[in-house]
Amino acid sequence: MNPRWKPSVTVAAIIERDGRYLLVEEHTPEGLRLNNPAGHLDPGESPEQGVARETLEETAHTFEPTALVGVYLSRFQRDSTGEDITYLRFAYCGELGEQEIGRSLDTGIVRTLWMTLQEVRDSAGRHRSPLVLRCIEDHLAGHRFPMDLVITDPSVMQAPA
Repeated sequence: MNPRWKPSVTVAAIIERDGRYLLVEEHTPEGLRLNNPAGHLDPGESPEQGVARETLEETAHTFEPTALVGVYLSRFQRDSTGEDITYLRFAYCGELGEQEIGRSLDTGIVRTLWMTLQEVRDSAGRHRSPLVLRCIEDHLAGHRFPMDLVITDPSVMQAPA
């Protein structure tokens, strides 16, 4: 019997302020890359909770998602190991809150950067995935879906039996 295929579920924050987008520079197996504040959804949390947590961990700022920008399916094949991963990404826009002074950035995150759309486009060769630019361009195009489009059943929050 073949093992069941399971995509990796991730969340991403698309944060714009004064015509610039917030990105993180991070260490990856492929070298130093740029990404939206993003990461894997943890057990027991909704996508909205996950994107708020990941944004705090990677930028030291609170984040309140206000709309879903899109849901994306992408595939990544690592040349060095042959690893083949499919990602299901929920991208949210919202309000960037206060910085938690003294909070260190998540392991692997080097720094945060505010970049213009043109700077993001010009740096595409350094993006962690093609979704970095795609999500920003969808945000710029006005893609906004209501928060209640994604429903998290209360059973997700319950401790395993």
